[in-house]
Amino acid sequence: MRKHFLASFIGLTTVVAACGGNAETPPTPVLDKAAQAAAPALETPPAQTALAMPAGSGTAAGISWTAPAGWIAQPDRSMRVATYMIPASDGDAEAGECAVFFFGSGQGGSVDLNVTRWRDQFEGPDGKPVSLNKQESTINGVKVTMVSVSGTYLASMGPMFQSGQTKKPGFKMLGAILGAPEGNVFFKLTGPEKTINGAEKAFREMLNSVKK
Repeated sequence: MRKHFLASFIGLTTVVAACGGNAETPPTPVLDKAAQAAAPALETPPAQTALAMPAGSGTAAGISWTAPAGWIAQPDRSMRVATYMIPASDGDAEAGECAVFFFGSGQGGSVDLNVTRWRDQFEGPDGKPVSLNKQESTINGVKVTMVSVSGTYLASMGPMFQSGQTKKPGFKMLGAILGAPEGNVFFKLTGPEKTINGAEKAFREMLNSVKK
């Protein structure tokens, strides 16, 4: 009887150990480099987060374009077709951002209305309106209106400009409105002036890549 009880106890102990009762906790798997790159640290500010994906190409309203290789595609955001982060130039504390918008056929307002709106998002050192440079061209059959404006950027702090503004001196914007087959597509590149000046060539190359 004693032998039978001892055998039963040993068998029961073996089953419990096999089910993990007293087994060692398996080591946490180590992510390979590709997996680590695809999971950036949460502490990194969203505007500076470098996702493990090339900027690649984009499409909207019947046109396509190729984003510069050095730009970094960001997660989807409301009302945007695409968002790209442009690394900050040396000495600049903030990265640049290129946002692409398409609101639907016939939506988003006229070219002139948006050019005026973009100009009014900047002010001079004295708080007065600033001048804006405007150019018109046609690229691969697509009409393009490009603008350039710099000064103190009146950045919106909430959706639809409802949560106030913060003033960012020394900023610049390059904007382009493309008359795509299905409606206007808006490209808006903003950031510290040095960063945007450094990205202007790449921005123009992206516009030149536009095709129907």
